[in-house]
Amino acid sequence: MSTKKKQLKLGAFLPGSGHHVAAWRHPDAQADGGLNFQHYRQLAQTAERAKFDMIFLADGVAVRQRGEGTEALSRSGHIVHFEPLTLLSALSVVTERIGLTATVSTTYNEPYHLARKFASLDHLSGGRAGWNLVTSATEAEAQNFSREKHMEHTLRYERAKEFVDVVTALWDSWEDDAFLRDKESGVYFDPDKLHIPHHKGEHFSVRGPLNVARPPQGYPVIIQAGSSEDGKNLAAQTAEVIFTAQQTLAEAQAFYGDVKGRLAQYGRSPDSLKIMPGVFPVIGKTEQEAQDKYDQLQELIDPKVGLGLLSGMIGGFDLSSYPLDGPLPDLPETNGGKSRQKLLTHLAQRENFTIRQLYLAIAGARGHRQIQGTPAQIADQLEDWFVNGGADGFNIMPPYTPGGFDEFVDLVIPELQRRGLFRTEYEGRTLRENLGLPRPVNKFSKIADSSEAIAVGAIAGH
Repeated sequence: MSTKKKQLKLGAFLPGSGHHVAAWRHPDAQADGGLNFQHYRQLAQTAERAKFDMIFLADGVAVRQRGEGTEALSRSGHIVHFEPLTLLSALSVVTERIGLTATVSTTYNEPYHLARKFASLDHLSGGRAGWNLVTSATEAEAQNFSREKHMEHTLRYERAKEFVDVVTALWDSWEDDAFLRDKESGVYFDPDKLHIPHHKGEHFSVRGPLNVARPPQGYPVIIQAGSSEDGKNLAAQTAEVIFTAQQTLAEAQAFYGDVKGRLAQYGRSPDSLKIMPGVFPVIGKTEQEAQDKYDQLQELIDPKVGLGLLSGMIGGFDLSSYPLDGPLPDLPETNGGKSRQKLLTHLAQRENFTIRQLYLAIAGARGHRQIQGTPAQIADQLEDWFVNGGADGFNIMPPYTPGGFDEFVDLVIPELQRRGLFRTEYEGRTLRENLGLPRPVNKFSKIADSSEAIAVGAIAGH
């Protein structure tokens, strides 16, 4: 039996200028980071030098509104950025081991497009791609895709489940050794190793096959970020990594136990899913230096941007008519991000925050966990959640980049390595190998190998 100490997994969550709502205004931040390839190249190579499991790029298919009107919008720095799969494809050429993961919505994409793009990225990177499956959360996205209103929450998740079934069937269109490319015989592929999905379901009709060979990882790693009931159920069925927002160890433990406890009904083991809460670290040589760094960022917040951030995070409810120094009003149930609205409402109630205090509290981490202190204190807090059943690892959210990320890499990573909590070398070359996740068996060949008849078109699910 292996006696190797369990080690945590780390993602580097890297928006262009950093996570704080005023990050772009920091004197050392890369203000044009969202559209600066050399900046992203540096960040990716820094993360790989530190042996992070992956870099992660969030995405949405609309400009993120920060307040009402263009004047308020003009004060936000999180407006324009690269399309993530395009950027990750470029980064695959200048990195070798680190995972390359990004958000792509199941609500405003088609399965064939997504399967093709992620399979291509997995081939380009030698097996390092990961897909963060989301259902989108804003009316602004709907309005960019010929809809007046966003699709209902439950319907979005029903569509998402079928979407995954179609995508994985497309990735399994070809068996791993289907392509012979035998010049002498003239046989390019073995016809017995082609499987046409012929999917017909409630939301999609997709014949297939995919015009890209099966990805090196079998499937790119599937990530999920929803924490609602629908989100947790989808994750238990399909996800291999969960990015989540939790404020306290007790809340993190409850979420961890809840989701891991759902896996058995789908024939899955607890180790087949890695839970990685987001963490926003502010690091100083002393506690006071860390506080001073945080205060510097907080002083850069434009009230209109702060209020717009909060309005968006609670489900798009306009707070502009309420007094900033009054309490958060009772909110109608959102059709957007239900788990984040619930988290922020509970935070306001628990801390007795005014609207202003609440937007100041989330200006950096947006509902994720915020930690401050010396490198040892940061490591202590990560270790506490890791060893006490709150996390399998963390998605690190630097306050600003590149400096806020460099500090974590140069100061906290060595402390985690000294404690034996984090790797000093990669275990493998693919994202699956480094995360300790199995490579999926082709669902079509698996059935063939078990001597069951394949009714082409009847296979759509896991």
